[in-house]
Amino acid sequence: MKTMLFKLDNRHLNLMLSIGFAVLLLILRSKIAHSIFYWFLAWNLFLAALPYMITQIMLRTYPLSTKKRFRFAAYFATWLLFLPNSPYIITDLIHLHSEYSHLVWLDLFMVFVFAANGLLLGLLSLMDMKQLLRRHFSRQATALIIFLSCLLSGYGIYLGRFLRFNSWDVLTKPLALFEKITLSLFEPNVWAMTFAFGGFMWILFLFFQSNQRHRPAVTLRRFKK
Repeated sequence: MKTMLFKLDNRHLNLMLSIGFAVLLLILRSKIAHSIFYWFLAWNLFLAALPYMITQIMLRTYPLSTKKRFRFAAYFATWLLFLPNSPYIITDLIHLHSEYSHLVWLDLFMVFVFAANGLLLGLLSLMDMKQLLRRHFSRQATALIIFLSCLLSGYGIYLGRFLRFNSWDVLTKPLALFEKITLSLFEPNVWAMTFAFGGFMWILFLFFQSNQRHRPAVTLRRFKK
């Protein structure tokens, strides 16, 4: 009988450690300040993790989710809707101006940790999606889709922070969302935020991508029992 063992990294363990550290900071801050003001960060981090969860499911259900084009398109659309939630937590720094945020340095560090985790989850999700897209498209087409996805994420941050829309409002408030999107396209600030956040996410993705190219390939070993 043959047994196949994969030499895997500790990515998920490290992610759990990093997210656990963020939650521990949140609990500590709540105890010190006797306030639950920043607990919305836990919900935002959950939303930030959804794109990575989706791409991990897609990778694990291959070829089911990639051979059938309609199913792959549905997965991709859902992933794209939730992708802005990953870098969105960066904008939660705005809450440092709140009257409930009086532990300035602790609050700043805590929001930074949550934002870093959200951004990391988004970048890992982009890396997964690139791998999935390459099974359907050329290298150039895949690079273009990833770039546009980053820009759309930047625009999605604007929709969430300033217009207060959620990812699921495309189903629950489609008309209101379409109207606001149409009007927003003529505002210079919208384009500035789109290219700022989207461009930053794309640059970080390029860094992750170049770093991965220099990593040794995962090895597969076979043992006879």
